[in-house]
Amino acid sequence: MFVSMKASETVCYNIKTAWHAIFRMYNAAGLKHDITTSIGFVLLNIDAREGTPATKIAPLIGLETRSLTRMLRSLEEQGVIYRQADLNDRRMVRIFLTEEGKQKREKARLAVLNFNHLVKARIPDEKLQIFFEVVREIQTITENTKYETA
Repeated sequence: MFVSMKASETVCYNIKTAWHAIFRMYNAAGLKHDITTSIGFVLLNIDAREGTPATKIAPLIGLETRSLTRMLRSLEEQGVIYRQADLNDRRMVRIFLTEEGKQKREKARLAVLNFNHLVKARIPDEKLQIFFEVVREIQTITENTKYETA
């Protein structure tokens, strides 16, 4: 039997509104450094020393390959990243950060650390551990459940 509930009582609504609030906060912080939340997450997932295969970045941050391709092209045009064939496997392209890219990556890293510090200052560790357990379980449910609409 279907029970009617308010949107604010659903798991999806709460995850989505929390993520959108975080996304807006990071976008506002990134404005002065000319980076968006999405760009910040891309930069954070590029190994600063050895680069990262282009094909590995999209799955790490939940972006569609097409969106990432456009973003990487734009970042390359801005001089934030550069591409280089992998030394061991010429078929693979690695993404590297330029000096400007490293600076922007550091700004993104500090924003994430500052937000985590704010959260940890207000929410006890026990509650955060429960939150992480619940989120992992929700991820498991979404990955292992075949969902069909009525």
